[in-house]
Amino acid sequence: MMRNDAVSTRDYVTATVGGQLFGLPILQVQDVFVPERVTPVPLAPPEIAGVLNLRGRIVTMIDLRQRLGLERRDPGARSMAIGVETGGESYGLLIDAVGEVLALDDDAREDNPVNLDRKLAAVSAGIHRLDGALLVTLDLDKILDLDHAVAAA
Repeated sequence: MMRNDAVSTRDYVTATVGGQLFGLPILQVQDVFVPERVTPVPLAPPEIAGVLNLRGRIVTMIDLRQRLGLERRDPGARSMAIGVETGGESYGLLIDAVGEVLALDDDAREDNPVNLDRKLAAVSAGIHRLDGALLVTLDLDKILDLDHAVAAA
């Protein structure tokens, strides 16, 4: 039986950073990987964790904890990364853990609440209220706008 009331949904790759659940539109995600041998970049902004060679591509690693103003990761803690590409450049977003892929109704997305932390609100495309959790959808262009992040600091 087909439904006439077409509901527009969008798939999100979920990730946890500092205990907060985030979602990235799946169409913007290239891969998920465990970063190894990240090379620091001298004089880079604190959000830049370094670079690494991932299957022949040089990937700039962005520390989402640092980018969002969260406390630093424990030195021994294992991290994961979500690979994205924009403007011909490859980036890895360092996260604490990757979750599942969720299909969420576009109509259920809400604007940022007024009490959302300003650093989160600056990179958020809105929120979804899930059972027992708040998913903050990330705007990749805003996350990767490091010039703006440095100026705001």
